Amino acid sequence: MAKYLMLGRYSSEAIKGIAADRTKKVSDIIKKSGGKVESMHALLGKFDLAFVVDYPAIQDAMKASVTLAKSTGISFTTLPAVTVDEFDKLVG
Repeated sequence: MAKYLMLGRYSSEAIKGIAADRTKKVSDIIKKSGGKVESMHALLGKFDLAFVVDYPAIQDAMKASVTLAKSTGISFTTLPAVTVDEFDKLVG
């Protein structure tokens, strides 16, 4: 499994739907797409949400990102991520 950072931005409509049950729905969508949530964080600034998620393949991450946007109104920027140690081994 590979790690992905999913950065979310609320639309004005999505803000109205903030609720614990929607958070569960988001987690369920990620799981159904083959992902495993490592952590979820609320942010201040350019992005409103940050999720660290494991997916078997980039296609699974892409599908989940689009499915979440369609079902919640939250747009996601999904980025592959490696630890700094892994990065140093790759490029060092």
